[in-house]
Amino acid sequence: MLQANALAAERGGQRLFYDVSFSVNNGDLLHVSGSNGSGKTTLLRMLSGLTLPVAGDITWQQQAIDNNRDDFNKELLYIGHRHGMYSDLNALENLQLSAQQSSNRARIFSALEEVGLGAHLEKPLRLLSQGQQRRVALARLILETRKLWILDEPLAALDVDAVEWFSQRLATHLENGGMAIVTTHQEASFISHVSINVVLG
Repeated sequence: MLQANALAAERGGQRLFYDVSFSVNNGDLLHVSGSNGSGKTTLLRMLSGLTLPVAGDITWQQQAIDNNRDDFNKELLYIGHRHGMYSDLNALENLQLSAQQSSNRARIFSALEEVGLGAHLEKPLRLLSQGQQRRVALARLILETRKLWILDEPLAALDVDAVEWFSQRLATHLENGGMAIVTTHQEASFISHVSINVVLG
């Protein structure tokens, strides 16, 4: 279980949100919504242990994530709004680094085929469209077996087919006892699986 207790955040001395509390259990999908600048990305980075809250605390399996960092990171897959990949490396090379799958090129190739990028393996990321780059990042959902997915705008720049693929992959993750926290501005079929809504702003 991931639990947030009375979280608060500020930016430039201005309050973004305060007293945000919830718990996410096996099979739960938490959807974070709010206007631009309301703190959605900040909240997700906080839940991933990348940003400290001004107030409140976050626990994983009833232990503060700062005191349980190794165990927490083994269960966490965080994909930010900025995909965090290297523009001069190709899709295969980026996934070898991010997914730590350097010894299994065949598995990475299979994942890239599944997301529709089998024909673009050798292209540097900078030559791919924004939607294709997002697909590379989302291939990690196939490669990494993690309990908790924290995904910031995973549908950004995706076409209809890719959105449907993501929705199905997410549904399977939840059915298998996984949990997910997602922000998105787009309508998609996975919204029907939402267990908890958090609205900021």
